[in-house]
Amino acid sequence: MASSAPKVPEKEHHESSDSIDRKAQLLAEQIRKSKHLIAFTGAGISTSAGIPDFRGPDGVWTLKRQGRVRDLKAVNTLQAIPTPTHMALVELQNRGILKYLVSQNCDGLHRKSGMLPDRISELHGNSNREYCKDCGKEYIRDFRAVAAYEKTVHDHRTGRKCALCAGPLYDTIINFSEPLPAQPVHRAHHHANKADLCLVLGSSLTVTPANEIPEIVGRARTGKLVICNLQNTPIDHLSNLRIHSRTDELMTRVMEKLNLPIPSFVLQRRLLLKLESTGDERWRLTVCGVDIDGTPITCLKSIKLVYNRRIARSEPFVIDIRGNLDTGTALKLELEFMGHYGEPNLEVTYKYTGGKDAEILYLLEYHPYHREWHTAEQRSANGGEGIGDDMDKADDGIGLPIAPELAYAKPARLP
Repeated sequence: MASSAPKVPEKEHHESSDSIDRKAQLLAEQIRKSKHLIAFTGAGISTSAGIPDFRGPDGVWTLKRQGRVRDLKAVNTLQAIPTPTHMALVELQNRGILKYLVSQNCDGLHRKSGMLPDRISELHGNSNREYCKDCGKEYIRDFRAVAAYEKTVHDHRTGRKCALCAGPLYDTIINFSEPLPAQPVHRAHHHANKADLCLVLGSSLTVTPANEIPEIVGRARTGKLVICNLQNTPIDHLSNLRIHSRTDELMTRVMEKLNLPIPSFVLQRRLLLKLESTGDERWRLTVCGVDIDGTPITCLKSIKLVYNRRIARSEPFVIDIRGNLDTGTALKLELEFMGHYGEPNLEVTYKYTGGKDAEILYLLEYHPYHREWHTAEQRSANGGEGIGDDMDKADDGIGLPIAPELAYAKPARLP
């Protein structure tokens, strides 16, 4: 809301490179000693991805308050590449160093970068996530799953229906004067009370009640609070270490001093292919995207059975097959993705191994800088353990479940 920002924005301060480097060393030492590190992020960590902040000199609310129009066009959040700060946090998570992340950001970059769903509280929502109030089912979309707000900003219905109970779906965005979601807030408070170190990155800490999370750590007798933001914040006096710099400048130095790499962004997709017998020599092949916790993900535009004219263009992606399937029969599928990162079509092969029902989980990784797909698969046959059971056993809470070696896949020819 524009009225929440001053007409004259808080001044930004930039420390010298030597000062940032010295403080990065101090922060690295604190991270090494920490037993329960949490991070708290704001819009400032996404500005280097081309997404504007809100209260900076050229922030969204600042410009509206001043009646100005942005000179440069902002990057679409669906096409934005997670920043070095995003990826540094993922690396710290995957190594068990970062215990929890609390974010005010709605751009979806944290989840896309690889933050696990049980390691993050998105206090203000996620523009790619919607849910059903009736049954509680959540859905992640590779498009903006945000209501039109035609009548009121408090009408969060997206116009879609739940695939389980047909109830209306709602976006997860928290607008001004609306309460924060109870469960994410509870988890955030739980980890703030356990934390011995809280790292604030790119937040002005002016929005309540979210800003209470780092304040809990700052006021704790055994807690340490580190704040990295260009503008001053209302709780700077509680910090043990204050850095006025861009978050990427700080985190690249911190990771170097920790001798840890910052991984390149890789778009991860998980596709579940299920083949079911529907009668005498009749089969149904269903393809759906799933998150690591089983949450449905919409990431496909269409699927096509190669050498067959049938194309499924809407969810659920289903292709009916007639005829006898011999053991070893290969069903080749061409997958068309949303293409926000220029993903080419991908061809995968489902090999029938016998039985009435069988499913395969495909682990897909797309490298946007090289435009290459890497794929691996996990198979579960009828009567054996389900894919979901297998994932629960393999997942140690950090990163993807252990999978076979990823194989390079050739993109399908674009139409």
